[in-house]
Amino acid sequence: MNIGAEIQRLTDELNRHNHLYYVESNPEISDYDFDQLLQKLQQLEKEHPEFASDLSPTKRVGGDITKKFETVKHRFPMLSLSNSYSEEEIIEWGNRIKKSIETPVEYVCELKYDGVAIGISYLNGKLMRAVTRGDGVQGEDVTNNVKTIKTIPLQLKGDFPDDFEIRGEIFFPIKSFEKTNEERRLNGEPEFANPRNSASGTLKSQDSKVVASRGLDCLLYGIYGDDLPFDNHLESVQKAKDWGFKVPTITEKYIFKTDSIVGIMDFIHYWDIKRNELPFEIDGIVIKVNSYEIQSELGFTAKSPRWAIAYKFKAERVETILEEVTFQVGRTGAITPVANLKAVHLGGTTVKRASLHNADQIEKLDLHIGDSVYVEKGGEIIPKIVGVNEGLRRSAAVKVEFIDVCPECQTELIRREGEVQHFCPNEKTCPPQVKGKIEHFIARKAMNIDGLGAETVDLLFSKGLVKNVADLYDLTFDQVIDLERMAEKSANNLLKGIVDSKQISFERVLFAVGIRFVGETVAKQLAKGFKNIEALALAKFDELVAVDEIGEKIAFSVQNYFLDEENVNLIERLQKAGLQFEVEEKVLSSENLKGKNFVVSGVFSLFSRDELKVLIEQNGGKNVGSISSKTDYVIAGANMGPAKLEKATQLGVEIISEDDFVRMIGQ
Repeated sequence: MNIGAEIQRLTDELNRHNHLYYVESNPEISDYDFDQLLQKLQQLEKEHPEFASDLSPTKRVGGDITKKFETVKHRFPMLSLSNSYSEEEIIEWGNRIKKSIETPVEYVCELKYDGVAIGISYLNGKLMRAVTRGDGVQGEDVTNNVKTIKTIPLQLKGDFPDDFEIRGEIFFPIKSFEKTNEERRLNGEPEFANPRNSASGTLKSQDSKVVASRGLDCLLYGIYGDDLPFDNHLESVQKAKDWGFKVPTITEKYIFKTDSIVGIMDFIHYWDIKRNELPFEIDGIVIKVNSYEIQSELGFTAKSPRWAIAYKFKAERVETILEEVTFQVGRTGAITPVANLKAVHLGGTTVKRASLHNADQIEKLDLHIGDSVYVEKGGEIIPKIVGVNEGLRRSAAVKVEFIDVCPECQTELIRREGEVQHFCPNEKTCPPQVKGKIEHFIARKAMNIDGLGAETVDLLFSKGLVKNVADLYDLTFDQVIDLERMAEKSANNLLKGIVDSKQISFERVLFAVGIRFVGETVAKQLAKGFKNIEALALAKFDELVAVDEIGEKIAFSVQNYFLDEENVNLIERLQKAGLQFEVEEKVLSSENLKGKNFVVSGVFSLFSRDELKVLIEQNGGKNVGSISSKTDYVIAGANMGPAKLEKATQLGVEIISEDDFVRMIGQ
């Protein structure tokens, strides 16, 4: 017997039966016969490991141990959608699109699965990597765990693209969730609170056997790649089914195409009533423009696509007892009151705390300790109190009063004119503010200092080693190694992360130092407008508000920051430490491509696609994501997708070769 051929035959047969059972719900053999085939394959792989494949169906039972999940940058950012609880906002969104697009618009409506977003990469039909959403820019590699989910194919079939990513949602089916909780009850273990959090926790399990035992499921609905053979979203989802994926189908009414706002509303109303009959949890409906060309024309905001929106179903409301109100101090000194509640079940979670936002909210609700209060989640991570059952209030109940002094440093609180929040003005020594500013400074979107987290910041502060962000750059190995749980390697990594941060660009340094109201976007505009920190520090009010997106409030805040001598000293220390406080000007190689839009497609011999895109920008051109009437040139390489070629031809877009492009830029 040819062992390698027999292992491959069993692998193919078991993968086919897995698909029939879990995706098609149409099994051809009994569970017993399937297990016999699986045992035979396991035995052969054990005896002949040289023939075992990473994509073997034996991987479905788990067994791999992952001690640390690798952080992976997404090839295509996983942006979040804008959310709405208002049908009127959905109607307005649809009308805005109709007004901005001259051609008829089709929409695709889908269920908003309450699970964990996942991106799965396939190369030549084989599952290569599965990455969680993370922060949208990068996520964690959970490939070993995802391989155990039986509805996710390890090997594709049909006419799939060579290289693409498919995205969807991993979730805990209600039956599997209830079965798992029943097992935990019998074992004397605490039950899981809700399917969504349990799915997330399971997917991060270090032991893939645990993942395999839980019965997670997945629906996949979004395909991303450079040369995809379709022009619209619904077609891509239907095609993915042919390749072996479990996708939302029209027959189940999980996905629906319409050309009208009325059709969108019908889908929302149908599932608002029927959602409790589903075998999994959803929390709303997602609406997308179907055409990829129109999606490209509509584009993106900084955080989400303009061509998609999510409608979230109204939140559940519960009644419970307000036991106490405590007060938290944030990074900016803002004081946030928090309601401590008698534990109650809400929206699949056990709620013990709720946000009260500010003094006005407490006054508006007329809260008393011991009140019976109404609590909603309403899409927020922290639930909120929305009302009081005054009929149940005790006559001796004590009214909730907002505090006068900071609960951390006892400084008298202030409330600035026109603002709703109270603040602790002691930003230089109030512990939560100092630590919060440092944590903001080291964050990924700011200075991105590897090896330094909130716990280490807390240790450094408590030891008196760091009192502001400039102190980080004075740390020595001897100081760091003395910290609790700090080994030689981690101490060196921390110090290396601090040194590496000196290369971070000016706009991110400006964001990191924490000037009030200066977020990421504002920091970019200020850096672009003033080029260096000296010019910004000396900027007049009129010069500040003349910059795009800079209003009066931001301008006053920037000026006030540089009027504080301690802030100026801090900036000077950071400059001496070697941080970047001026814009690195990018010089164009030429303006040969000025005003021209390019699409790059295919495989090239002289440059990679990314290198071509850099050359386009260096010569004044612009890269666009897809072919439209606004595209000037398509740079076509080998294996360019036929759909793109046809579209470019139909629109009369000029198709050029790599050599043609090189001649255009004069190289």
